[in-house]
Amino acid sequence: MYFCINWKKVNLKMSKVPKREEYLRKPEWLKISLRSTANTADVEHIVEGRCLHTICTSGMCPNKAECWSRRTATFMILGDICTRNCRFCATATGRPLPPDEQEPEKVAESVRLMGLKDVVITSVTRDDLPDHGAAIWAKTVEAVRRENPESTIELLISDMDARPELIAEVLASRPDIVGHNIETVERLTPEVRSRAKYRTSLETLRIIAESGAVAKSGLMVGLGESEEEILQTLRDLREVGVSIVTLGQYLRPTKEHYPVKAYITPEKFEEYRLKALEMGFAYCASAPLVRSSYLADAALEAVRKVCNTK
Repeated sequence: MYFCINWKKVNLKMSKVPKREEYLRKPEWLKISLRSTANTADVEHIVEGRCLHTICTSGMCPNKAECWSRRTATFMILGDICTRNCRFCATATGRPLPPDEQEPEKVAESVRLMGLKDVVITSVTRDDLPDHGAAIWAKTVEAVRRENPESTIELLISDMDARPELIAEVLASRPDIVGHNIETVERLTPEVRSRAKYRTSLETLRIIAESGAVAKSGLMVGLGESEEEILQTLRDLREVGVSIVTLGQYLRPTKEHYPVKAYITPEKFEEYRLKALEMGFAYCASAPLVRSSYLADAALEAVRKVCNTK
């Protein structure tokens, strides 16, 4: 049995943006129906009953209802308070609590109870920890693998300041896919991402790919980037060895966050998908509501097919 303490979060900060931004009306293709099912309630019960967190909830993901109805969720480890305050992100920022040493076993148990064949795990960024949480990452993968040996495991890690020894510690636990999101184009990175650097993210991805792991990344569009900047970002990702890439529409979590500058049409997303495949990516998910962990099992299957044909 697990007992959850409802800690009062301290020093929580939300990034501010000018309040005179023109509001863009959301197009029809972004309007979704939210439905709750017995599976949705079951997933919520399993997650909350073990004091766990998901990016589905913390990140206000538009696909939460769909994914939870299919009994899938993206676990978020190392707490729910991030040390960075990126202007696009809904996750709370501030001074995090110490890591929960029982968290790896709780995640592993939840995976078993949910009957997951494909597990996706992410985390808040923990710049406050000397190892950026690498030890907990590795222990979580090992625990999930012990209790769910048939499940595939995908990770979405922070940049860990591109420190090879920390990334190697995570990779030694042998996850199936390791991702780190570039998030946006190079020009907008200082404006949109707190503390993160575009080139640091590329170096993190290069280390992952050169280790032999399947490297994955994702970016949002609609932040004010140009088409050429998106294509250059895709080229940069491919150059460092990324095999899987996702593109999705940026949706402003609240009026306090970075404003949406444009809504990209489904047709343009399909163009980006085809161009990514032409560049040599094994898999590209590109559509308005795509998020980095959405339908992760399809991405892994596509990579396996490419590897089997070589």
